[in-house]
Amino acid sequence: MPGAPALRETGKLFALGLDVLVGIFRRPFQIREFIQQCWFIASVTILPTALVAIPFGAVIALQLGSLTRQIGAQSFTGAASVLAIIQQAAPIVTALLIAGAGGSAICADLGSRTIRDEIAAMEVLGVSAVQRLVVPRVLAAMLVAVLLNGMVSVVGVMGGYFFNVILQGGTPGAYMASFNALAQLPDLWISEIKALIFGFIAGVVAAYRGLNPPPGPKGVGDAVNQSVVITFLLLFAVNFILTTIYLNIVPPKGM
Repeated sequence: MPGAPALRETGKLFALGLDVLVGIFRRPFQIREFIQQCWFIASVTILPTALVAIPFGAVIALQLGSLTRQIGAQSFTGAASVLAIIQQAAPIVTALLIAGAGGSAICADLGSRTIRDEIAAMEVLGVSAVQRLVVPRVLAAMLVAVLLNGMVSVVGVMGGYFFNVILQGGTPGAYMASFNALAQLPDLWISEIKALIFGFIAGVVAAYRGLNPPPGPKGVGDAVNQSVVITFLLLFAVNFILTTIYLNIVPPKGM
């Protein structure tokens, strides 16, 4: 069957995800490896994430500010831009940076270990590579994604406020009043839940491609590229599903 290899790979990816979920609650937990991976992923993603968050917030604020001015609804600019940043832009930007910077590093590390037969040697010695190497990296990606999501939300909202008020002549009071009138606490929760799930997906995909690279050093580079592309595709699909579920469960807040 032409689609059999793709289905087989998909099944193996889901199986690894289930193994990671089970391994989270299995002892002993590799706390030292977890802390090291948290520091490493945070160190390679904090600055790029902050730099990307500023133009993201600015573009959203400028576009929505122009649109609301055309339809005579300038008073809703703050709510629209802030909700767009918190619900959509912040978790997606965070996930893209986690996958592009942290995930590629995870994939390259595990891939180099695999082609040097270190993973096979661990299995021969009875050491679970998933428990020892994959679980700490996936948990680190999830934790850093949640923390970075909060930072992106703050930086994006501040950037949107600055560009709307300073460059487009918006009213600070109207910007904040519309946000307070339409925003609600579940908007923040869905943002953090998205970041947590996106971090899990990025970590699992990176680990899977790292544990199953094509032969040779070139294969590791190909695996890194594949992990980033696959993660991006999954992120947008999962984001659509989560947004649809959220909008059907949580009713919008009225004025």
